[in-house]
Amino acid sequence: MPDDLLIEAASEIAIRQHLALVALGKRRADRALRVGRLLDVHGRRWHEDQEIVIAGRRIAWVGPAGAYPGTVDDRFEELSLAAVPGFGEVHKHIESSHLTPEWEAALVMPHGNTWTCEASHEFSNVDGPHNLDFWLTARLAGSPIKIFPLPGSAVPPTAYEWGGGHFGYDQQQGFLKQQLMVAGLDEVMDWPAVWNPDNPSYDRLWGMIRATFEQRGVIEGHAAGMRAIDDINAFAAAGMASDHEAWTPDEVRDKLRRGLFMEIRPHSLKDIVTALLADGQEEWSQFALCTDDRSCSDTLTLGATDHNVRLAIEAGLAPEIAIQLVTINPARHMRLTPWVGSIAPGRFADMVLLNDVQTLSIAEVWADGRQVSHGKSFLPPVPKIDWPDWAMRTIHIERRITADDFAIAADPGRETMQAAVLRPFHWADDFITMQLPVRDGVVQRDETRNVTKFAIVDRFSGQGKTARMFWLGTGPRTPDTALACSLGHDKHNIWTVGSSDAAMAQAVNALREMQGGWALVRDGRLVSTVRYEVGGLMSCRPAAALDAEMQQLYAEGAKIDWMFEPTYSPRWWPGFPERLAFATLTCAPWRWVLVAPSPLAPEGFVNVATGQTHPIVW
Repeated sequence: MPDDLLIEAASEIAIRQHLALVALGKRRADRALRVGRLLDVHGRRWHEDQEIVIAGRRIAWVGPAGAYPGTVDDRFEELSLAAVPGFGEVHKHIESSHLTPEWEAALVMPHGNTWTCEASHEFSNVDGPHNLDFWLTARLAGSPIKIFPLPGSAVPPTAYEWGGGHFGYDQQQGFLKQQLMVAGLDEVMDWPAVWNPDNPSYDRLWGMIRATFEQRGVIEGHAAGMRAIDDINAFAAAGMASDHEAWTPDEVRDKLRRGLFMEIRPHSLKDIVTALLADGQEEWSQFALCTDDRSCSDTLTLGATDHNVRLAIEAGLAPEIAIQLVTINPARHMRLTPWVGSIAPGRFADMVLLNDVQTLSIAEVWADGRQVSHGKSFLPPVPKIDWPDWAMRTIHIERRITADDFAIAADPGRETMQAAVLRPFHWADDFITMQLPVRDGVVQRDETRNVTKFAIVDRFSGQGKTARMFWLGTGPRTPDTALACSLGHDKHNIWTVGSSDAAMAQAVNALREMQGGWALVRDGRLVSTVRYEVGGLMSCRPAAALDAEMQQLYAEGAKIDWMFEPTYSPRWWPGFPERLAFATLTCAPWRWVLVAPSPLAPEGFVNVATGQTHPIVW
């Protein structure tokens, strides 16, 4: 039987021909797994005492135990367990685990996750040309998880950002033609560039949408903050097939009615499911559960896809429906049903064996026709991948950053200056204006009013171009202290926040030397680092090892006095400002943002909805 680690058109025909003969008993099967009962997700029915016959990595035959007409080499029995299909993620950024794909697989597969639609605009923004190479490497090395990449529409996120990757019609057409595992176009986030022909990203985005339609791929949406009925109608009319950003039941109802496939995330899952059930919602085929972003530390605590399913069951969904929301529903939406989503002939032999359905207690997980976990333990060896320089050397800053890079000069003779100020998750139409003091010709922070300095340092040009401004309600009050990170959605330049310019430079230089991650400077000393050596986003090591470094960072961070002011965003809370990695987003509903200096935004301060720029001080 041909190798089917990847889905290739030529080998797929030979695989199907072989499976047909195995199903008829005319060729030997490799394995058979007998289970106490099996969930048919197509009809939402349980079948007792079933056998799954496997050839290579695929299912050849499913039916009553003892009825298969052919010969089987190895037989396995789990009569006390119930089999359901391997769980799929309809929308997930594997990079947000901060583990390389082979190690992320070892973390999530014992939790039932056997396939993922990778929303790949994180690594794509770091190294777009190697996007597919990166996502297929782990599978080719033998990892049992299936990754279906969706090239990022947000590469770059807006016309005001640059570096790392640039995707348009030609690139998307090439991705879709190159590999059948490419399922479509990753979340279209820059809504102003979709509806407005004058937006500088209009032609690039519509080129990607066109290429995806031409190859009958799925165009994933991102409709954060979109509540107006006219906007939702326009969004659906433009070809967006889904949304994973709904926060409220009313928002879900409005988007569902306009034909959007609803991908529900854990933070709002219980409220949404409870309210829809109270409304009498019976039809759930247009829903899936999705993780979106979850760190390995959180996965170690909460779980993976199984956590999402349990939340849905706790909210009142029948377990069988909740399981459909991570199996057949996402597979159908992504047009992947020939390969994943059910325990049926032709599909990959991926099964989750439960010893209790109501609590979703997982005893074993099978993938590619073999057992890959027992309890919480991952059984196969993790493939050893020597990631090449294009993945390991991605922080391109060819000089040392200095305190002067973060100084904000005042006009001559001024004792105060007006300053444009933002706060984390600032979604208002206008920026904040504050009067700040000047000392020695430089505009100063004002800790008494929770004003500190935030900066973006370009990591692509080699020059370390720096945009800086004042931010409100975030960052350290502790003197000579700064935090820096190379994970900054979605362009993933380096961001830093600090109480002194020297500390900010020290933190950024630490990231430059170790090729990405986190760096924390306190009282002028580098006290903690976390290494993300792959793409500046991920680390090639076990989850527990990375989590240990993160816990040390949190412990050091707890010794610092962090500024805080409430915002209207549910994504912002007191303490260590880890969420600043998401506060650098430039998609809707953001307006005014700070990006690395670019031709369209020379100081980096720009309204991404209108293209307007403004001085940071005046």
